[in-house]
Amino acid sequence: MFTRTPIFALSLIALAGPALADEVNVYSLRQPELVQPLFDKFTEETGIAVNVAHIDKGMVERLVSEGDRSPADLVMTVDIAKLAQVVEAGVTQPVTSDVLAANIPAEFRDPGNQWFGLTTRARVVYASKDRVADGEVTTYEDLTDPKWQGRICTRPGTHDYNLGLMAAMIEHHDADYAREWATGLRANLAKKPEGNDRAQVKSIWAGECDISLGNTYYMGAMLADPEQTEWANSVRIIFPTFEGDGTHMNVSGVAMTKAAPNHDAALKLMEFLSSDEAQAIYAETNYEFPVKPGVAKSDLVASWGEFTPDSLNLMEVAKSRPEALKLMEEVNFDG
Repeated sequence: MFTRTPIFALSLIALAGPALADEVNVYSLRQPELVQPLFDKFTEETGIAVNVAHIDKGMVERLVSEGDRSPADLVMTVDIAKLAQVVEAGVTQPVTSDVLAANIPAEFRDPGNQWFGLTTRARVVYASKDRVADGEVTTYEDLTDPKWQGRICTRPGTHDYNLGLMAAMIEHHDADYAREWATGLRANLAKKPEGNDRAQVKSIWAGECDISLGNTYYMGAMLADPEQTEWANSVRIIFPTFEGDGTHMNVSGVAMTKAAPNHDAALKLMEFLSSDEAQAIYAETNYEFPVKPGVAKSDLVASWGEFTPDSLNLMEVAKSRPEALKLMEEVNFDG
């Protein structure tokens, strides 16, 4: 079911009918509160309504099943692996746009123009302000050091965010090294991997562990939640690097479906999402890093400090995701 701006229900049967120039239909894996402000602003400025179906699971399978009859114009998702999966399924089309090419750097869009990044986030370490000294965490590789035994918390290793980090480890080293790294990291866990990134920070606050892996934007989300502010204030963000490179990055992005019944309106929305205005909304609302050069981070995000992003191409990370999943299962990381 789609929701519309203003919100109301629409049937998929109706949406599969003749294309309407004043509508765009989006399948989204992003949380509603993160994208609704952008859609509201787009509708305000263009008069084009945005109908959103928020899909937790099975997006690719749904698009394949619908085929040319799909009502969806755009797909919005997080994680480079999910973007690559949509493209590999053959349900997207290349988009040629001078606006997108000018606004989004080449490293944050598909070489074949099948997907375009909209924001980036870093996979960082949350560290206890009381129990972890400055400079004690420097690289992802160092997380296997015995000094961290019983001191690390993380969400499941088979979650997309951790698989992205594992895939990057494979690319920076090789599969054998990555297997040993995952084994060493598992040996240092304070408890079974479970929960989300915020839950790990709660565990640090509760004294169950001293450091955790997490995405940067969760700090902003926790500080904005009165029930979680105390958790957030118990930790600081550290930007570890791969040995000889930078901090692991991932991306949220958008792709146009092959069916795209409202092609022109969908392209307008894609271009709007890459604009200064939309990128600033992303920065202030989502606590993420804008992909468009020159758009300022929010004051809060800027307060977390500067870092050097990893130079690894995101498509290389996506390519190694299946191997990353295989290795995580081999070492029984979540067991």
